Amino acid sequence: MKFTCLQENLKQGLFVVSHVAGKNINLPILSNVLFKARQGGVKLITTNLEIGIINSVRGKIEKEGIFTVDSKIIADYVSLLPNKKINLEKKDNDLIIECENFKTKIKGQSAEDFPLIPAVERDSYFSVKIEDFKKALSQVVFAVSGSEARQELSGVLFNFNNKKLILAATDSYRLAEKEINLETITKDNHNIIVPAKTLQELIRILSGLSENGEAEERGGEIKFSISENQILFVIKSTELVSRLIEGQYPDYKQIIPQTSRTTAIINRAELIRAVKASALFSKSGINDVNLDFPQGKNQLIISSVSGQTGESFINLRSTVKGEDNGIIVNYRYLLDGLNNIEDENIKIEMIDNNTPCLLRPEKVKDYIYIIMPIKQ
Repeated sequence: MKFTCLQENLKQGLFVVSHVAGKNINLPILSNVLFKARQGGVKLITTNLEIGIINSVRGKIEKEGIFTVDSKIIADYVSLLPNKKINLEKKDNDLIIECENFKTKIKGQSAEDFPLIPAVERDSYFSVKIEDFKKALSQVVFAVSGSEARQELSGVLFNFNNKKLILAATDSYRLAEKEINLETITKDNHNIIVPAKTLQELIRILSGLSENGEAEERGGEIKFSISENQILFVIKSTELVSRLIEGQYPDYKQIIPQTSRTTAIINRAELIRAVKASALFSKSGINDVNLDFPQGKNQLIISSVSGQTGESFINLRSTVKGEDNGIIVNYRYLLDGLNNIEDENIKIEMIDNNTPCLLRPEKVKDYIYIIMPIKQ
């Protein structure tokens, strides 16, 4: 194997793939990146057996071949090289790298033991705009359950429905749902569950592309193809393959309140500041803050009382309609929702202190966030 490429291109390719490679006692080769040099370019491949990432790098191939080297070492080393042409050549069990006055030899390993990345049929696919998709993922993935007890809750539900893609995540204490437009239309409804770890990796890759201007420059769409138990995401020169989570996602629509007795519209930034201030006096381990909507007063009272630290009462101007009402919620969950709503004002809807409280942007209806109350 022998090829040349630009440092900038190789550095970007290694940034994309190297994060997935990690130490594995049972299979040490998983900490390596596979170089596959073929006429037409070089493919960099890493996997942790759950996720596989392939990135294509432009290069001039002098001799075809495949080889693996430690992913972290080569990524760190290449990032320190000057932004010039790099020559890479496999000699015996080493990878020789030369760039201007830099020359190094990295010990490698044969590609024979490197796991195969599952192939996903790509004849049919869905596509969405990269920026829309990245934003939507970040607005739901934080609500995924961190526990492995219920496997299906450790991923995000993808519901493909005609021209819409609906993403939903819940840990049974709160729920986030986001709707985005598909660039391609599907006639069949698809429901799949994608692991949160896959989506966090995807957000990292998409953020890296955005910083380099690559997302917009290259057409700005992400495509995904689905097989029976795998999903393939394609962003131009990058492919990410992941297993899907088996099982039935709970019918979360049942807990979305269809009516409300009290609604309030309030400035998001002011509410965030008030919740953070009251949180200082919440009970340790409970993280409770009270939201009270006194009837006819057009104000929201945020309060918390702790026998150890003291108490806090904050009155905020708010447009309130409906009955005298109040609810106790976990301030961490509340802040998570508020930080992911992109609107100047928040709309809060509630029935009573025993049913879920619903938050949404005032002006658009493509996002909802629900928090279960803390019952006294």
